[in-house]
Amino acid sequence: MTIGCAMPPLETIEEQPAITKPRRLSVPTAVARFEIRYSRFLDPKGNAERGLPDFARDRAELVALYRAMVLARRFDTKAVALQRTGRLGTFASALGQEAVPVGVASAMRAEDVLLPSFREHGAQLWRGVSPVELLLFWGGDERGSNFAEPREDFPVCVPVGTHAPHSVGVALAFKLRQEKRVAVCVFGDGATSKGDVAEALNAAGVWQLPVVFVINNNRWAISVPLAHQTAAETLAQKAIAAGIEGEQVDGNDVIAVREAMSRALGKARAGGGPHLIEALTYRLGDHTTADDASRYRSGSEVSARWAEEPIARLRNYLVAEGMWGKADEERLLAEITLTIERAAETYLATPPQGIETIFDFTYQTLPKDLAEQRQAALDPMALERAGK
Repeated sequence: MTIGCAMPPLETIEEQPAITKPRRLSVPTAVARFEIRYSRFLDPKGNAERGLPDFARDRAELVALYRAMVLARRFDTKAVALQRTGRLGTFASALGQEAVPVGVASAMRAEDVLLPSFREHGAQLWRGVSPVELLLFWGGDERGSNFAEPREDFPVCVPVGTHAPHSVGVALAFKLRQEKRVAVCVFGDGATSKGDVAEALNAAGVWQLPVVFVINNNRWAISVPLAHQTAAETLAQKAIAAGIEGEQVDGNDVIAVREAMSRALGKARAGGGPHLIEALTYRLGDHTTADDASRYRSGSEVSARWAEEPIARLRNYLVAEGMWGKADEERLLAEITLTIERAAETYLATPPQGIETIFDFTYQTLPKDLAEQRQAALDPMALERAGK
């Protein structure tokens, strides 16, 4: 057995091309470009920076927006007072953020569906939820979510971001039914770090659904500042990966919020697909009444932000334009104070639900063991008499 290295026959040798210099690759080119636009009409002092949209030239429209923000703040103040005196559960204040929910709701149609987070009572009040219903909810009574007017609006969503996929389902139903309706989902900046929101954006983009997402960016996710939860320059750009148009607005300018919402709703209603609006605002109060924000942010930071709050901004504009005066303000405050005080009285006078309601709204037919527990709750001696 010979082991060696033999040359192949000459006729099997193929001529190879000469070694050439590598080709120069072309310079990488951009295949897509994106931008996030920011809009504002009124500066923090209430001065118009540019021409206002048509609705904002109507005194009645602006006064309605102003009244809604004042109502939301008065409700907020009363709710905190009730909680501090042990007559309401933990409550999430929207102090300083009133322009976002009011601007959002004022642009919606009655047949649209609102899916709120826990700081949108300004939007709920605009859409017909009563102060009594809201107080019942925050007092732990689920009858507060059985709205008399916006029957299809979703209840307050306390878990962060979990309602975003729900809004996709609502919008998908609208599309399948060929209804010209829009789902509006509002959540905070912290929710944009949740997978629920990312998945909702992705599905909405793929299916081109009639849904508008609104980020109520108050700069704090409980005690976590925005810079510690994302490296993104804006939250609006998180829509880009889902193929959704995103934009920023001054969330303390109710005119800017409403104008952006009107455009987004019109696009969605016409079949143009989803939209995302990041409304830049600031949480002037604690995260909830269970929080003490002074432990993680300075008083000077909060004080500086008071100069940007939305109610004074719009009032300054109305006064400067001769649309509002001292007598108007006094009448409005008296009317709203009476409304909120009467709502609180009704809430406090509402008898609690019977203990049987713990069992009555989970199953269509109550299982035997729970039926026995229900009977025992209503009649503690029932089981003893039955020999159990």
